[in-house]
Amino acid sequence: MLTKVFDMSGKQVGEIELSEAVFGITPNESVVHDVVKNHLANCRQGTQSALTRAEVSGGGRKPWRQKGTGRARQGSTRAPQWTHGGIVFAPKPRSYSYTLNKKVKRLALKSALSAKAQETAIVVIDEIKMDAPKTADFAKFLKAVGCEKKALVVTAAPDVNVVKSGRNIPGCEVTFAGVLNVYDIVNAGKLVVDKAALQKIEEVYA
Repeated sequence: MLTKVFDMSGKQVGEIELSEAVFGITPNESVVHDVVKNHLANCRQGTQSALTRAEVSGGGRKPWRQKGTGRARQGSTRAPQWTHGGIVFAPKPRSYSYTLNKKVKRLALKSALSAKAQETAIVVIDEIKMDAPKTADFAKFLKAVGCEKKALVVTAAPDVNVVKSGRNIPGCEVTFAGVLNVYDIVNAGKLVVDKAALQKIEEVYA
């Protein structure tokens, strides 16, 4: 599977062959769905909290005697049916995270990459490098390679100048080959991959 290689000005400088083992498999949508759901669950803070009847203030005394008033029997003014009473089965802080098998995550990543390759939504750049953090220059680069909308820029290693240049552009995300995840790939319109990052991805997942 051949794809074109561009420089940061948008000019074609060559071609590169994508690994069939990583970019040429039949995408498994079910596995991708499971991994995206897992990612979103792991991102949840789970800090919601409400008070049960044991935790709200007041309600220590029985409001009225048990029998003879003609009203329903009540034991506390802080029972759930009362205004300002406690919440039944009140939500408490908890973790929503759960784990998936490594093989499942690996297959999902390869499926997501293969789906992008089939959509011709992968743009390989000879070298993504910024001498200084310049958002305007980075926006020009994305426009030159036709990826100004929802681009996921992948570099081989963390580059402060690239991260700072891209973080203020709406729809643009910058990540590294070592921490690439399925959710970011699926969420992106196009994948803008540094040539060195592409080699790293193929080394790990081929």
